[in-house]
Amino acid sequence: MVMDILRFATAGSVDDGKSTLIGRLLYDSKSIFEDQLEAVERTSADRGEEYTNLALLTDGLRAEREQGITIDVAYRYFATPRRKFIIADTPGHIQYTRNMVTGASTADLAVILVDARKGILEQSRRHAFLATLLRVPHLVVAINKMDLVDYDEAVYRRIVDEFTAFATKLEIGDLTFIPISALHGDNVVERSNNMPWYDGPSLLHHLEHVHIASDRNLIDVRFPVQYVIRPHKATDPELHDYRGYAGQVAGGVLKPGDEVVHLPSGLTTTITHIDGPNGPVQEAFPPMSVTLRLADDIDISRGDMIARPHNQPRVAQDLDAMVCWMTDARRLTPRMKLIIKHTTRTARAMVKDVHYRLDVNTLHRDERADGLGLNEIGRITLRVTQPLFVDDYSRNRLTGGFILIDEATHGTVAAGMITDAR
Repeated sequence: MVMDILRFATAGSVDDGKSTLIGRLLYDSKSIFEDQLEAVERTSADRGEEYTNLALLTDGLRAEREQGITIDVAYRYFATPRRKFIIADTPGHIQYTRNMVTGASTADLAVILVDARKGILEQSRRHAFLATLLRVPHLVVAINKMDLVDYDEAVYRRIVDEFTAFATKLEIGDLTFIPISALHGDNVVERSNNMPWYDGPSLLHHLEHVHIASDRNLIDVRFPVQYVIRPHKATDPELHDYRGYAGQVAGGVLKPGDEVVHLPSGLTTTITHIDGPNGPVQEAFPPMSVTLRLADDIDISRGDMIARPHNQPRVAQDLDAMVCWMTDARRLTPRMKLIIKHTTRTARAMVKDVHYRLDVNTLHRDERADGLGLNEIGRITLRVTQPLFVDDYSRNRLTGGFILIDEATHGTVAAGMITDAR
């Protein structure tokens, strides 16, 4: 049995205990090495702390340890007998919004920490909005530091009611509340005896059992071609004429015998074989990386798309999108020229219009905005020099997302989510 992988991002206000929570998950699931634990214990003792500071397991940058905050996106990996996990520990500060966007863009689930003493803060609302903007399918609100409010059920209920009222303004598919104490481990890996009034699962139990298989688009077949495989020195006669098209399945289910269409040519053909990393497979679905072999010789290259004849993505050069601007070197302004990378296709693009800048705290749209600065989010229209094969981001995060690249520095300056295309 192949274990699936759950990617989840943690977010929350400063000092809500994100890094401590991840440290507790790693520690209680026995996913850290003895020398790592010894180093953390030694550092905690040197700092005069009364307990082992598990936050030091994730706050890897020296500046993070000195300031006691998370700055960069820290990725951590652990596994249980039921599932593998990739954690993106994202920063809470508003000036690191771009890091939050980066960490949550590929997440199946987001854990938003709320300090039980402080309740729902502006940053809590902002992180919930960003998670829904990025179409993270599952949201967990972990109400932390319950030990500091004497495990009071009334405090928990008040925060649940307040967040639920705010959530009605957002598109949240699956919302779960869990009261925890990351410091003491209550309801993190094991159920806590200190909160008998709570009858739900522990956080780890929820992470192990949340259903993610149906979150990916299994209806619309989308296969962006990444590489054409032609063995030049094939000793096996069967491989002499081998031509395969490698890539990651971005949507739908592919099987040998399926009729498919190649874009941009519009020519149809049939899949004859699907090769996986360990040999032939009978079906391929997201996020598998495979090589397709087709019945007909078609001129196919990197950046092309394979889809179903009667279910094709839109072929578009004008894109309406929500973007997060990620650099302070320059502002995003109309007429700006950039490079767009969408799935495996790269093209030049120009900003046609800036429609509004969005205040992520109040959700107010500033339609007088003439551009976007660092960490700002807004809606823009792009004109692309060659057609892209796109879906709305709400339908497919892979074919609906893109990045923008500075032509001069080749640095990534923005992440975008397509809302409309023509």
